[in-house]
Amino acid sequence: MAYAIVETSGTQLCVEPGRFYDVNRVFAEVDETVTLDRVLLVRDGETIDIGAPTLEGATVTAKVLRHFRGRKIIVYKMRPKKKTRKKQGHRQELTRLVIESITYGGKTVAAE
Repeated sequence: MAYAIVETSGTQLCVEPGRFYDVNRVFAEVDETVTLDRVLLVRDGETIDIGAPTLEGATVTAKVLRHFRGRKIIVYKMRPKKKTRKKQGHRQELTRLVIESITYGGKTVAAE
């Protein structure tokens, strides 16, 4: 089983080829290929390579499936005994990516 830990949009994800992930909005068009080059760790079978902080020459290729908004989160602030209440909603802008391949050290692990 091959996987990589990448940093994108301010979060770290453990990604595998052929699976899709929802990340904060990536500024790319739908069906466009995106290269994630901040790879922190790569595991290919038995070997594990850890970067300090990132691996040089390691890339993860992903394809943008769609852009959408996440579920609504309610933010409610209240100060007791002061009669102040503030209710606010938030929906995060997200992008769904499907991982096509992980490349490191001349080896490429692609989706089946």
